[in-house]
Parts: sequence; structure tokens; C-alpha cells
Amino acid sequence: MKKKYKVGYTTGVFDMFHIGHLNILRRAKEQCDFLIVGVTTDELCYSRKQKYPIIPQTDRMAIVEAIRYVDKVVPQKDMNKLEAVRENGADAVFVGSDWKGTDAWNRYEKEFAEIGCTVAYLDHTDGISSTILRDKLNQGEL
Repeated sequence: MKKKYKVGYTTGVFDMFHIGHLNILRRAKEQCDFLIVGVTTDELCYSRKQKYPIIPQTDRMAIVEAIRYVDKVVPQKDMNKLEAVRENGADAVFVGSDWKGTDAWNRYEKEFAEIGCTVAYLDHTDGISSTILRDKLNQGEL
């Protein structure tokens, strides 16, 4: 079956790997021949969210790398998505549909289009996130 894109790129923290993470990676791989996943570094995560992931970066990268839908894992050291697209030769960037229509992603769509890259929005898996899991852990529900 011919895939829509040659090289796809997506990013995430992938802390406490869960079904939502797996769904994003599976849906992205269904649309591209080669899927590259940027795993957010511990430092970048802290600088953006003022908290470190529960699972360390090297472990998160190893987990994502072991997923059959993933062809290559790279560290995401900064938020320069245009540079990451160029470095990885991506013709598609996959992101959750919850970002569609935001100012940031409207800008990315225009920037990426100039270099032949498409933004493909993927459905979010409702009811699960690392934040939800972290909260349940803190409340003793897990």
C-alpha cells in the first residue's frame, strides 16, 4: 500500500507511555514510509513545564525506539520545529488535532509549506494523558 508521505516527524515527551502515545505513533506510521520521533529532553521539558518527566529521557527514548511503528528516535532539544523538519527531511509533521487552528500551528503550516512539508493532524485519544496518570498516582488511585 502506497503511503501518503515519505518521511514523517512527530514529537512528544512520552512520559509514562500510554495508549494515547501508541495511537499517535500508529496513526502517524499508517501515513508515512519512515517515521522519526523526537523525544523531548528532560531539560526542555523542565524549561517548558517547570517539572521533570517521571521517566528519564534515555529510558523514554529506549521505550519509543522499541515501538514497531517508529523507525528512528532523536532527542528534541528545542522547539525549533522548522529546523527539525529540515534536519530530518520530513515531508509531514504529525501533531494532535487539539492543536489545529491555534496561532502557533497556523504559522507552522505556512512555514512548513514553504519547504514542501505538510502538517497532518491526528485524533487525540480522550481520557488519557501523562498528566491524568500523574494526578491519579498523586491521589493514590493507581
